[in-house]
Amino acid sequence: MTTTTPPVTLDDVQDAATRLKGVAHRTPVLRSRTLDALVGAEVFLKCENFQRVGAFKFRGAYNAASRLTPDQLARGIAAYSSGNHAQAVALAARELGTTAVIVMPEDAPPSKRAATEGYGAEIVTYDRYTGDRVAIAEALAAERGLVLIPPYEHPHVMAGQGTAALELLEETGELGALLTPVGGGGLMAGSATAAKGLHPDIRMVGVEPEAGDDTKRSLEAGRRVSIPVPKTIADGQALHTPGELTFSVNRRLVDEIVLVSDDEIREAMRFVFERLKIVVEPSGATPLAALLSGRVSGLPDRIGVIVSGGNVDAERFARLCAGEV
Repeated sequence: MTTTTPPVTLDDVQDAATRLKGVAHRTPVLRSRTLDALVGAEVFLKCENFQRVGAFKFRGAYNAASRLTPDQLARGIAAYSSGNHAQAVALAARELGTTAVIVMPEDAPPSKRAATEGYGAEIVTYDRYTGDRVAIAEALAAERGLVLIPPYEHPHVMAGQGTAALELLEETGELGALLTPVGGGGLMAGSATAAKGLHPDIRMVGVEPEAGDDTKRSLEAGRRVSIPVPKTIADGQALHTPGELTFSVNRRLVDEIVLVSDDEIREAMRFVFERLKIVVEPSGATPLAALLSGRVSGLPDRIGVIVSGGNVDAERFARLCAGEV
């Protein structure tokens, strides 16, 4: 009988935590009595909107980049991203004394592009509805001799992302459920590896926008399913298929996927702004939207939520909260 070694383990996440100590922020865990009352449970928000670059992505990007050899660092790093991974790789490259070239969609939020450029990265744009970002980035990396660090299809990236859940559980103790946004699946894969490794009975709930339900469909089908590139305000989750590596983890460890509408995401963004005084981007608000809209049934008494990021500029935030696109 043969066994398949998982691409990421609890040991990998714990090793990443050691590597990130003193480099990544240990982000706060916030509470709200109003939120608890509305949900009917104790809710613990792991606020990665306070992470460096404003999102959890710095954890995985730095964990992967810091393991490159001196020769690889001298050649530079390539990545593809709608925004948060772009910023994360750009900052990780700067911290490690190398350069980064990022493939970004033409319609990426201007604030995310500006931040990526501010960290010193070169940006190459493409049309997300007609172009293949992976092929573009791979060709660019091959042409220039760069090391490609993908946003989720990488064991060290997944391990780094899982350190957010590791920190949350260290602070809160055992939780009955953990809700996490799902895009390419790296945050969920790392989080589920850490959470299930520490507490095997924890319920792992992924949240996707209704228009971008590729992971839900894939889990139901038992194989990766592709959908048209979704149009949703949750741009960080606007993907057409789960990653191969991430799906191999999530199909084993994720208990369910729930969907939320763009209007429910907007309401969650408004709620945390008004009640907790924090700014959360649409993708980061999807787990809160699932809780506030009652999309998750049979809730346990203690629930963790990964608030994945807060990278939304003031103008777009105001438009979104007003119900505009």
